Amino acid sequence: MHIIPLSSQMEKTSWLLVVVVGVVLISLPGGAEGRKSRILDESSYYDLEYSAISCRAHSASITDFGGVGDGKTLNTKAFQEAVNQLSKYASDGGSQLIVPAGQWLTGSFNLTSHFTLFLHKDAVLLASQDINEWAVIDPLPSYGHGRDAAGGRYISLLFGTNLTDIIITGENGTIDGQGEIWWQKFHSKKLKYTRPYLIEIMHSDNIQISDLTLVNSPSWNIHPVYSSNIIVQGITILAPVKSPNTDGINPDSCTNTKIEDNYIVSGDDCVAVKSGWDEYGINYGMPTSQLIIRRLTCISPYSAAIALGSEMSGGIQDVRAEDITAINTESGVRIKTGVGRGGFVKDVYVKGMTLHTMKWVFWMTGNYGQHADTHWDPNALPEIKGINYRDVVAENVSMAARLEGISGDPFTGICISNVTISMAKKAKKYPWTCTDIEGITSGVQPPPCQLLPDQGPEKTEMCSFPTENLAIDNIEMQRCSYRLNY
Repeated sequence: MHIIPLSSQMEKTSWLLVVVVGVVLISLPGGAEGRKSRILDESSYYDLEYSAISCRAHSASITDFGGVGDGKTLNTKAFQEAVNQLSKYASDGGSQLIVPAGQWLTGSFNLTSHFTLFLHKDAVLLASQDINEWAVIDPLPSYGHGRDAAGGRYISLLFGTNLTDIIITGENGTIDGQGEIWWQKFHSKKLKYTRPYLIEIMHSDNIQISDLTLVNSPSWNIHPVYSSNIIVQGITILAPVKSPNTDGINPDSCTNTKIEDNYIVSGDDCVAVKSGWDEYGINYGMPTSQLIIRRLTCISPYSAAIALGSEMSGGIQDVRAEDITAINTESGVRIKTGVGRGGFVKDVYVKGMTLHTMKWVFWMTGNYGQHADTHWDPNALPEIKGINYRDVVAENVSMAARLEGISGDPFTGICISNVTISMAKKAKKYPWTCTDIEGITSGVQPPPCQLLPDQGPEKTEMCSFPTENLAIDNIEMQRCSYRLNY
């Protein structure tokens, strides 16, 4: 594929692509004829069109940098060289790197600002299984430690920090983490550092991750952290349901995030909302707030469709989840916290859940352990307040709810309304267990515990769900069209 010149030194081998009202003008190098613009034969065109927060003025293919998509050739240097070269266009309309059909073996590489990584529908990024291809970086400051081991962590496959306007998208192309080797090391306790994620973007603004398939991540799949204005859309995530810690999408100390139209099969929580771990998260003090989760489908037999925590020490506030489908999943929405976490989870709004074959519909845990180290503060109590659920239908459920606050620190302001739960044939004798909580209900079946008194059937819409848009919903996506020449 020939697209634009990547630098003045490359003009002899690359063509300039200009899109003008659907007509492609190609400037050919060398000679009077080559300096004239002409229209190419239609058969040589490849039309590329997608929605994005930004369109790009410059494009290149990984093959322009020596990339080989045979599944065997290591392309780490080719990818990093491509990103480095294309970064020169950041102030000139930005750039995109196209990964064509093929299997592209690579280690970790860093992304850049005003940049799009685009995967063809038949493109597969294969994560290298050579541990030497994965640099070790410091733990996150809001965690203090790695999660698998006390030291650092392996860098993610696609990594970026201090970026603005970064897009990772495609025609449902695939990123394969080849995580089996990492899962084995985890189970055999042979890890010196925490496993890598597939995508991690830190300290960044204006992020889009969309229209991709992610499979077999070594650990978490998508991890935006300390970032803002994030869209994660149209993603399919697949991992064995017993694979360790293969969380789907984990917004972490992020503001103004939209997660919508995603399908996730996972060995852990499909979406896990986080903000730091114990004293490190408390000290860092960056909450996750203004989060939309919409039209999520989840299968996770041992975890939650949506989890808030357990690393929530920087706080979680203003979470809006609607149109959630979970199948054969442990719980619908779970709040995980404990003594020593500090922080808060408040102003959570959930509307429209459809659940099939669940262990619990609602689950709140105030005794979650797993501390970062022995220095956690036993006086750091979390505040759990203003949790709203409405319009829920669930079938084949073992237990309606397990709601366990903290003695002396009850979870308050719980509101549950218009909920119909059909119990499984072998359901627990008591469908609700409640301790150290306060709240109200309306129109809930089976009838809830006494700590959630029924307000009457006429108040089935009493649980709040905000009507005003968050800023992330007001971002207008652009339709980006390119005509590329093979």
